[in-house]
Amino acid sequence: MNTHRRTTPYYGWWIVGASVLVGLYVGGIVVYGFTAIFEPIVLEFGWSYAVVSFAASLRGVESGLLEPVVGRLVDHWGPRRLIAFGGLFTTAGLLLLSNTTSLITFYGSFALLAIGMSCCGPTVLVTAVANWFRARQAFATGVALSGFGLGGLILPLMVALIAQYGWRVTFEMLAIGAAVLILPLSLVFRKQPDASAELPRGAGRSPSATTHVPAHFMRDGLAETPTGIRNVTRTRFFWLLTLAFTLHSAIVITVVTHVMPYLSDIGLERMSAGVVATAIPVLSVLGRLGLGLLGDRVSRTRVCAVSFGMMSLGILCFAAAPMLGMWTLGLFLLLFGVGYGGVTALRPVLTREYFGRERFGSIFGLIVGINALGGIAAPPATGWVYDTSGDYLIAWIALSALTICAALLIIAAHRWKQQERP
Repeated sequence: MNTHRRTTPYYGWWIVGASVLVGLYVGGIVVYGFTAIFEPIVLEFGWSYAVVSFAASLRGVESGLLEPVVGRLVDHWGPRRLIAFGGLFTTAGLLLLSNTTSLITFYGSFALLAIGMSCCGPTVLVTAVANWFRARQAFATGVALSGFGLGGLILPLMVALIAQYGWRVTFEMLAIGAAVLILPLSLVFRKQPDASAELPRGAGRSPSATTHVPAHFMRDGLAETPTGIRNVTRTRFFWLLTLAFTLHSAIVITVVTHVMPYLSDIGLERMSAGVVATAIPVLSVLGRLGLGLLGDRVSRTRVCAVSFGMMSLGILCFAAAPMLGMWTLGLFLLLFGVGYGGVTALRPVLTREYFGRERFGSIFGLIVGINALGGIAAPPATGWVYDTSGDYLIAWIALSALTICAALLIIAAHRWKQQERP
């Protein structure tokens, strides 16, 4: 029996693996893929940058409304049903997008995609992981969320398919792929481990086995104290943490939405711009894994603040490309990509550290829902800046400053946490 347990992988890692694949496909198409159709849509319909950017904001509005609901549902239903629903809505949204003939159908497709993204998105996936890990939660979360970073690899494929077949046929193919991939993967997810059945590798049963918790499920003796959402929202550190991550959402969504239009505007040809856009999420995997692993060893607050600082410097390098040369794009990709990945991996882990596991899905869903406000306002505002000024410089400088503000908010949240308890 013990030999069998030593050779049987802990089931939580299957949850992590399925999360990687779901995040890769949904994130790659819905989040990072939007920049690939930005210019084709503008050219075909003649809409302004602000009007097209509003589709990303609409997705953010709906996600903001849905995330708190999704967080509650994943606490009660578990992730399996939600991911299956997400696969269906993603398929429907991609099909509608491929048949867009007006602004109404264009926005309608993103409304469906927002539902799909919420059901297959970070709130559901990190809740699934949080239910199975404690000791290595930051690393396991970073691995699970690396799928969203690896999703950037789909972008050059999308660019090539759009060039070959047009954007309509491309999204029809992607819709079929969503149904074929996501629906079967939903069956892998389980709500939470049975402590009496899921022992760590090499652990035998004892008379107290029914109360034994796997080693993956422990971290520094942290107690899991049930925390009411109403009490949580009365704490200052909840709002400081939430505001910091709202700025993070605004900055990331704006950059990934406008990266290809910006690079085309400063003279980079479309295929090269696609490579740069792809490198952002791919390099974020280094941050998700490396800084996530570091967050299991040292202060997660400090790691998160440093990650924000890297993002700020990266954006300044991005803004400097027309003046100093395209070589600054390499620094931008390294600093922004890795920093962005680090914050992404640590956002759910800090939430879990501050508020426990009991109502993690509900609390994290509420935070992500509020974070969506940043993604609602920032992309069209950046598009408006470009429409009125003719370049992106002011927008990039503003985003760099906001990133520093986010780092300071994270530090302030940690200090208030020492004084308050939910």
